[in-house]
Amino acid sequence: MASKLRPRGNLGLVALESAKELGDKLNKHLLEIREAEDANYDRDGNSVDTYLVGITSTRFSNGEGKVKLDETARGKDMYILADVSNYSITYNMFGREVACGPDEHFQDIKRALSAMSGRARHVTVIMPKLYASLQHRKKARESLDCAMALQDLERLGVNEIVTFDAHDPTIQNAIPQVSFLNIYPTLEILKQFLDSQLWLLSDKEKLLVISPDTGAMDRAIYYAGVLGLDVGLFYKRRDHSRIVDGRNPIVQHEYLGRDVDGINVLIVDDMINSGETVFDIGRELRAKGAKSIFVAATFGFFTEGAAKFQKAYDEGIIDQVYTTNLSYVPPEIRNSDWFTLVDQSKYLAKFIHQLNFDRSASGLLDATKGIRSFLIEHGVDPDTRATYPTK
Repeated sequence: MASKLRPRGNLGLVALESAKELGDKLNKHLLEIREAEDANYDRDGNSVDTYLVGITSTRFSNGEGKVKLDETARGKDMYILADVSNYSITYNMFGREVACGPDEHFQDIKRALSAMSGRARHVTVIMPKLYASLQHRKKARESLDCAMALQDLERLGVNEIVTFDAHDPTIQNAIPQVSFLNIYPTLEILKQFLDSQLWLLSDKEKLLVISPDTGAMDRAIYYAGVLGLDVGLFYKRRDHSRIVDGRNPIVQHEYLGRDVDGINVLIVDDMINSGETVFDIGRELRAKGAKSIFVAATFGFFTEGAAKFQKAYDEGIIDQVYTTNLSYVPPEIRNSDWFTLVDQSKYLAKFIHQLNFDRSASGLLDATKGIRSFLIEHGVDPDTRATYPTK
């Protein structure tokens, strides 16, 4: 054992009910990764057959709850995994079935921390979708829930927070003394997209990356830059005289960019909610002569169900939607012809593996290098774009 690198602490993965499926996949990949590196052992040199820590979540009939760990966290490197956007978890309160919302899921994170009783060596909270991150800055007399939640985790002894594609990464300024790792799933999304649509790059002049608003422009520029493509932008003109569902309603999407007649389009964003923005932009692009329209987003919430997307697909407004499994996606959407799920579990397992051994994770954050390697593996020169296959 002396010749082997010791982990920072025996790894324990607490997958809360909201992230059970993702947790099972992470555990499987962790075992595979460590077997391949001859590192599937604890600090005492004993082999490990699972990194999942048994957990019991209880909901009382009045809505209160508790979390119980089946084993001690003493001296362990603990990772708490939660999907605060998972709306499929329900419980009975006063005789009525109630869906768990982000508040209940975040409270379960704190319950898990309480169950550890401060005995863990190191605690990392993995929230792929950062809790309350849509309200990322304070205006006038408003709450700032995300900042308060992060400070709560800091006070409860959390050493590190891992999230994906934070709506505004500067929210980490609320906890400057806590490690905050914001991961972008660009590599896996592009690999999935190109694996099925590599023919689109046979003529890069026929593919355009589009940002649906000014907030997503940096993302669009990166996608376009790494693939050597041009970029376009839609500007959301809003009615600032009224508020609907907490926001000023969009009056019109105005396009800024090159002519899209006969061009294939990739729309990139951090999340898809109801899909209205995608549909409005899709109609505008079709009216301008766009050929194929693909949509890629980190999170797909589909807050108004699958029917609208199926209708848009049937009407030729969209061709395919790509989102990750970092947030809950119901079976009816996973099995739809218009949808492709991008699995991020192995990628996240690599991060956990690196962190547990106190190794740098910067190499995993370099999506550009990964995308170039992917293109080369598929017979494409990333610099000259000379050998693209044709459809």
